[in-house]
Amino acid sequence: MLRHLAAAVIRLALPLALAASATLARAEPMHGIAMYGDPALPPDFVSLPQANPDAPKGGQITMAVNGSFDTLNPFITAGSPAEGVAPLTFETLMARSFDEPFTLYGLLAESVETDDARTYVEFTLREEARFADGSPVTVEDVLWSYETLGTLGHPRYHGAWKKVASAEATGPRTVRFTFNTEDRELPLILGLRPILKKADFDGKDFEATTLDRLTGSGPYVVDRVDPGVQITFRRNPDWWGKDLPINRGQWNFDTIRFDYFANPVAVFESVKSGAITAYREDNLARWASRYDFPAITSGEMVKLEVPHDRPSGIIGFVMNTRRPQFADWRVREAMIEMFNFDFINRTITGSAAPRITSYFSNSPFAMVPGAPAEGRVLELLEPFRADLLPGTIEGYALPASDGTERNRAGLRRALALLEEAGWTIADDGLLKNAAGRPFTFEILLTIGQDEAASIAAIYVEALKDIGVTATVSMLDSAQMKTRTDTFDFDMTYMIRTMSLSPGNEQNLYWSSEAADTEGSRNWMGVKSPAIDAVIGAILSARSQEEAAAAAQALDRLLTAGRYVVPFWYADRNLIVHRKELKQPERVQLYGDWGYSYLPALWWYEE
Repeated sequence: MLRHLAAAVIRLALPLALAASATLARAEPMHGIAMYGDPALPPDFVSLPQANPDAPKGGQITMAVNGSFDTLNPFITAGSPAEGVAPLTFETLMARSFDEPFTLYGLLAESVETDDARTYVEFTLREEARFADGSPVTVEDVLWSYETLGTLGHPRYHGAWKKVASAEATGPRTVRFTFNTEDRELPLILGLRPILKKADFDGKDFEATTLDRLTGSGPYVVDRVDPGVQITFRRNPDWWGKDLPINRGQWNFDTIRFDYFANPVAVFESVKSGAITAYREDNLARWASRYDFPAITSGEMVKLEVPHDRPSGIIGFVMNTRRPQFADWRVREAMIEMFNFDFINRTITGSAAPRITSYFSNSPFAMVPGAPAEGRVLELLEPFRADLLPGTIEGYALPASDGTERNRAGLRRALALLEEAGWTIADDGLLKNAAGRPFTFEILLTIGQDEAASIAAIYVEALKDIGVTATVSMLDSAQMKTRTDTFDFDMTYMIRTMSLSPGNEQNLYWSSEAADTEGSRNWMGVKSPAIDAVIGAILSARSQEEAAAAAQALDRLLTAGRYVVPFWYADRNLIVHRKELKQPERVQLYGDWGYSYLPALWWYEE
C-alpha cells in the first residue's frame, strides 16, 4: 500500500478546454472511477472483497452518542443533527470501496464518464433507483441537490460547487457537470454528494432545523425519534438497492439505534450494563484498565482490536491566530513547549498512546520529523521560502520534554521564545507585554470531554510557572458549535481526521478562503499562499507519487506552523461488542466499521 511512493510530477500541457476536446472522443462510461489509475474491481464484481455476501439479515445494534440533537437535517449549520441520518437514509451517486484509498463504484449511478484531463464528469442514473416512498430518483432531484447543497446549508459542500461551470441534464437519466478549475478530484467529490428529494423541501426553508423525516433512498428509514434522547433506524425491506453488488453483504441489521447521553461516564455505564451493544473506545489507558467488567469476563461481550493504516490526523488544543496573543509563531511554539507531553501522556494514558508528530503521521504522507525537505517536496516549497516559518524546509520536530513534572528545560526554552516575542515576567510574577497587558487566554471545552479537561487541568498548572493565566470553560455542544463556527475562542480542543486520499477537504480545513468563512473547519485561522498552493498541487496530482509529495509539503507547512498543541492517537481501533455481533474476517485498509464509524459490514448471529 503506497510503499512505492517517490517524487514525480506530471503537468497538463494544454488548457482545460483544449484538453477536453482532445480527449472527449476517448471518454466512455465506466462502472467506477479511481483517483489514480483504474478501479481494482472489474465491472462484473459480485461484492466488495471485505464484505460477507452471505451475511444474514436481522437483529439490532445500539450505539452511544455523547450530547444531544434537535434536527433531522444533517446538511445545514443550524442545530445539532441526529447521528446516522446522512449515511443510513441518503445515498450518493457513487460509493467507496473500503480497500482502496479513493475509488468509487456506481450506486445511484450505473456509470460515470470523464475525460483524461477530468474537465467534466457525467453520471447516468440507474433506472430502478427509488426513494423510500417508491418515487424515482430523477435528474431533477440530482441537479436540485447539487445546487442547493452548493449554495445553502453547510459550507463543506460549497467549495466544490464553485468549481462547477455548468450543470445540465444531457438525457432522461444523465447529468453532466463541467468544471472551471483544474481539480482531478472533482469527479469523485461530486460522486459523493447526497441526493435529496426536491419535493421534500417545496415551500420550506432548507436551512431551518426540523424534526420532520426527510425522504432518502438509502437502506434505512427513520423509525423512532425521541429528540435529544434516542433515534432508531429501520431497515427498509423494499430498498431498491439491496441486490446491487456494491451493497451485497452490507447493511444487515434490521434496526440501528443511537442512544444519547449527557456525559462519557453515563455512556460507559450503559456499555457495562449491555444497553449499548457496540462501542468504540478512544483511550488506550481506559481500554487496558476498565474493560474487565462482568459482561466481558463472562463472554457476553467481546473486546476487539483492529489495526489500521490511517494517518493520525491532528488532535489537540488549537490556537486561534486571529487572537493577537497567538499571532506570533514564537508564542505558539512556547505553548507547545509548555505542554509536557511525556508527563501528561504518562498521567492520562499510562504512556500507552503514541504521540502525534505531524498531521499525516503514521502514513506515507508524513514528513520525517527533523529531516530537511528534499526532492519534489522541496520544489513545491521553494517558491515560498522567504515567507516560511523556521523549520519548514530545514526540518522541524516537536519539542521533547525531560520527562519530569516540572520540565525545566522546556520552561526555559518557552520563556526565551516569549521574550523574543515581546513577553516578559513582571514583578508581580505575571507574563506581560510592553504595554503591561498580562498574557491570559481561555481554553474552551465541551461538557463531557473529560479526557481533554484532565489534560487542560495539567496544562493550566504548568502555564502558571511562566506567568500565563489560562482558564477552562465548559460549554454544551450547541454553545460550542456556535462559538467555533464564528471563531469566537482563544484555544479549544480540535480533531481533524486525515485519510489516505487527501483532497478538497484540505481547503475546508486550512485554506485562506476558509479562514474567513464562518462554519469552516479552519479554526486556527491560517492564511498561507504556500498552503493554498500545495493543496492545489494535491488536487492536480496525476499520480500517487505526486500527491504524496504535495501532502508531505502540506504536512510540513502545518506542523511547522505551530498551530496546534498535539496530543496522541490510537494506532488501532478498540471495539467492545455483544458476542452476537459478527464482522468479516478480512480487515479493510482503514480498519474501521466500514469507511466511517458505522458497522456497515457487520451482522447479527445467534
